[in-house]
Amino acid sequence: MANFISEDDIEQALLQRLQHLAGWNTLNCFTAQADDLNDGSGRADKREVILADHLRAAIARLNPQVPPAAQEQAVATLLQPRMAMSLVKANREVDGLVRDGVVVEFEATQGPEAGKTVTERVRVIDFEQPAPGRTESGRNEYLAVAQLWVRGEKGYRRPDVLLYVNGLPLVFVELKNSNVKLKAAYDDNLTNYKAEIPQLFAANVLCLLSNGIETRVGSLTAEWEHFFAWLRVDDGKEVIDRAQLADSALSLERAVLGLLAPARLLDYVENFVVFHRETNKVVAQNHQFIGVNNAFEVFTRRQTVGGKLGVFWHTQGSGKSFSMVFYTRKVCRKLSGNFSFVVVTDRDDLDGQIYRNFLHTGTVAPRDEVRPRDSAQLRDMLGKNKRVVFTLIQKFRYDKGKDYPLLSDRDDIIVIVDEAHRTQYAGLAENMRAGLPNANYLAFTGTPLLGKDQKTNAWFGDYVSEYNFQQSVEDGATVPLFYEKRVPGVLIQNDNLNQEFVEILEDENLDDAAQQKLEQRFAQEIEVIKRDDRLELIADDIVFHFPRRGYLGKGMVIAVDKFTAITMYDKVQAKWKQEIKSLLGCIAATPNEIERVRLKRILDWMRKVEMAVVVSAENGEEEKFAARGLDIKPQRKRMDALDRNGHDIEHNFNLFSSVEPPSIGAN
Repeated sequence: MANFISEDDIEQALLQRLQHLAGWNTLNCFTAQADDLNDGSGRADKREVILADHLRAAIARLNPQVPPAAQEQAVATLLQPRMAMSLVKANREVDGLVRDGVVVEFEATQGPEAGKTVTERVRVIDFEQPAPGRTESGRNEYLAVAQLWVRGEKGYRRPDVLLYVNGLPLVFVELKNSNVKLKAAYDDNLTNYKAEIPQLFAANVLCLLSNGIETRVGSLTAEWEHFFAWLRVDDGKEVIDRAQLADSALSLERAVLGLLAPARLLDYVENFVVFHRETNKVVAQNHQFIGVNNAFEVFTRRQTVGGKLGVFWHTQGSGKSFSMVFYTRKVCRKLSGNFSFVVVTDRDDLDGQIYRNFLHTGTVAPRDEVRPRDSAQLRDMLGKNKRVVFTLIQKFRYDKGKDYPLLSDRDDIIVIVDEAHRTQYAGLAENMRAGLPNANYLAFTGTPLLGKDQKTNAWFGDYVSEYNFQQSVEDGATVPLFYEKRVPGVLIQNDNLNQEFVEILEDENLDDAAQQKLEQRFAQEIEVIKRDDRLELIADDIVFHFPRRGYLGKGMVIAVDKFTAITMYDKVQAKWKQEIKSLLGCIAATPNEIERVRLKRILDWMRKVEMAVVVSAENGEEEKFAARGLDIKPQRKRMDALDRNGHDIEHNFNLFSSVEPPSIGAN
């Protein structure tokens, strides 16, 4: 274990390391008296957090074609107080100004526009030439400011380090002694600072917390559980020796090298920050930043790889759909061309999930028609150069024996195929490639490609990024997975279950005709799986086991079909209520106080649990379920409902941590 390291020592090491990155200058603004204006920052008021003189000089350097008066308009826009806004709204507004520039109007004095009012965007940061300096080859200024007193409503606060680019405080850094739990930096400092000096975070891109041994990064809206480590610099597959890092207190060093070098930081600011539903700020994690940049690099040389953009393997739960968003946005922003992205999935629920993430991050607009009904409408959308289109692989079905028609011969179409190893290698994939012969193809998958799935590499190329389950667990992004064989008495009934049937079940790409054919061929096996006595035993086990396992978190029940999912929900709900009544009786009857406390804890937790069914929608579903004595209407209403924050059931299920009331989903 590392020896004790003081907060001051960590701060000095951070500032020195930044200086060694060739670009960062440092400024210590500490004054013995908090209200002393003579701190070197040039501020006229300690409530100010933007260094106006530095901002003004940067805007003049970056926009020599704009008259000084118009430059001052841009400065005034950025300095405008936003205290009346919510913090996230103010941050979103400044984020747009920093990334896209500040719109100003002025009267042109030269050229063909002389005498006319012209509109121009004033650049705040030079993203094209991120190198530091004050010359034509490097026009951004990077300044690490330590111990800056900031006046708030309740007095003064002094953040440890703020990283400024062109006078804007983009990175908040809070440090702790190495013997202090890092969560204290979040609870005792960051949380209070956001409440007491919110103006500090209007321009904030990310927050970095460290005690030397542990370092985490997150957005200003992130809960502590969603702050993440940043340990890999260039190689997403790098094996990290966490014990050695902790012993040598190098976690902060890794974050500085991987994220805070000037070019990396500006890439992050420009391409790896989005706002979800305008209420949550989402910033890329370490594996997403490396993976998307790897995939982007391959895209820049797409002609040399024959349109095979590679395989992006990031384990389930690692934010693949947000990686797609980051990738799409970076390609469109950094490269010239009228690119169209076709996002292909094989399930309605996945299609909807990915579409919603694109929609809620503003990557597509609510009014945009981007989900074609059929291949004819898909052809029409691609002809109109739609920026993003979402479609199911099933829409590439065509009459057997007939050549699939050409949808588009454009070579600037990027096809992003989700879970590419599952269904894309039969006739549907061949149809897709026949319809889009000159497109570029990128595969996303949450599982490694093994055995027959290696064909994925032949279709898409080599891996461009790998982030496996073990890495995710080690990074704290995924809860460890433990397998426990449950309900042995029931499993014995399935000893003769046909292996081929199991493989078909895993396919998941079944239309009504295929489902009917499957049921006919494996009628006996399906009946065994769906036998009522078997479902009763499983429901009993869920109700008893789930509240008594060590980890009181969320869970999911996967059913063989939609009807069984509803049936299992009804059974578990009924037995759950019975168990609550039984616990009440046991609590009243037991003379053992310790046992009473234990049972009461289980009871209290069971009363908080929420359950819901999640199944994909289809036409005529109410009649289909009613024919089997089931009612899907209340379940569908729950699936489509939004909470008071505008979040759907999927968002809340993903959001809940182990300390929140969990949900049980069935699919």
